[in-house]
Amino acid sequence: MKIPVDWLVEGEPWVEYRTRLDLLGQTEDDTMVAAAKKAILADVKIQNLVLELGEWPGSVIANHKNASLLLHKLTFIADLGFSLHDPGIERIVERILQHQSSEGPFQVLTNIPVHFGGTGQDQLAWSLCDTPLVVYSLAKLGGDPTALKQALTYLVGLCRDNGWPCAASKELGKFRGPGRKEDPCPFANLAMLKALSVIPEYANDPVCHSGADTLLTLWSESLSQHPYIFYMGNDFRKLKAPFIWYDLLHVLDVLTRFSWLSNDKRLRDMLAVLESKANAQGRFTPESIWTAWKDWEFGQKKVPSRWLTLMAWRILKRVGLV
Repeated sequence: MKIPVDWLVEGEPWVEYRTRLDLLGQTEDDTMVAAAKKAILADVKIQNLVLELGEWPGSVIANHKNASLLLHKLTFIADLGFSLHDPGIERIVERILQHQSSEGPFQVLTNIPVHFGGTGQDQLAWSLCDTPLVVYSLAKLGGDPTALKQALTYLVGLCRDNGWPCAASKELGKFRGPGRKEDPCPFANLAMLKALSVIPEYANDPVCHSGADTLLTLWSESLSQHPYIFYMGNDFRKLKAPFIWYDLLHVLDVLTRFSWLSNDKRLRDMLAVLESKANAQGRFTPESIWTAWKDWEFGQKKVPSRWLTLMAWRILKRVGLV
């Protein structure tokens, strides 16, 4: 089975752009890559995302799984390859940097009900469901290195032997997710590994090994271990884009960034599940969607998606399966 490169580069400009960079190994100064980037900047849907993000922090976060949150749109444009050199990005970065807590992590606008241990008030705060994704995005967009280091130093310090727990800033009172204190939070580990994956000095850090082992153990023990009500069952295994929450493609996209994991049997088992979902042409079809993204080509379950296919092949390429 071969990568359907010709089909991919015929897609929307962001699919072509990332295919040329991530699968074909072309560079930013290649004429075809530059043309695709120019087309991305001219696309109305992309322009609307950038304008919306310019109003950061946006609406209050009451549920981190809400796919329409600015938080998730931020990681999407970061994944497309935007930087401070692109129109509108400097404003976004500046607004995010205005909301750095005294502890170091970046804050978002949050409201945790009293019955969940929060204050019931709209307030700037952070949790391990959000601030690592902000760090990840800032690092890719070109945020201030000193501010990023301050945030990461604090967040890395929260890691335990079994990875990262459910943790939140002091502004959120006694808030903690629905799980035992000693358990790791699967999404916190995914988010922290994602953030650390784009910081070279942490590429082989012990905390990354702890977090990765936690996620892989949850996979191998998925029938019995479900901390904080995160499962790795049928819904988890459905292919879905963009990367919002805790699912197979998102977990694989993060774990395969760490080359030292490439031969881990548990990771290979996960990769085999992904490979089995390709059709005869090497294309992947979404099996679940985020309705907030239904107007995008990956927001349907009827035909193969170029963006989803690109994400899948990029994962497989990282571990030498193509």
